[in-house]
Amino acid sequence: MSIVTIKFQKLSPRAIIPAYAHPGDAGADLVAIEHHILAPKSRLAVPTGLAVEIPQGYEMQVRPKSSLALNHGITVLNTPGTVDAGYRGEIKVILINLGQAPFDIAPGQRIAQVVIAPVIQAEFTEVTELSDSQRGIGGFGSTGKTYP
Repeated sequence: MSIVTIKFQKLSPRAIIPAYAHPGDAGADLVAIEHHILAPKSRLAVPTGLAVEIPQGYEMQVRPKSSLALNHGITVLNTPGTVDAGYRGEIKVILINLGQAPFDIAPGQRIAQVVIAPVIQAEFTEVTELSDSQRGIGGFGSTGKTYP
């Protein structure tokens, strides 16, 4: 496991720098700094009070917390959300309530997790045709529903 230094700036005294809950965890928790009530079927960009400096060659992915998804139907709408190395604005988490009840977001509540990942850029090239493959143009449902 390699270590990369990620610099955070607190934009609010309520902000909490992400931390890993357990040694070896991939995700570190992001925390809300304001109180909000998220109505069913609504979405909101929840402020974290943090700005970040990510080294070139890396990104920070914002992902849902499984406990919020399972217990309340709360998830990150654009999962995974990407924070690029060049971004210096406040990190906000776009949450959506897919549950049946309003969800109370409290200051200090863990609302998402972040994962640091290397970035690989591609060279995009236009061609007139593509090589054949075993799958071909089989798309949605092309593998069937069950194993034989």
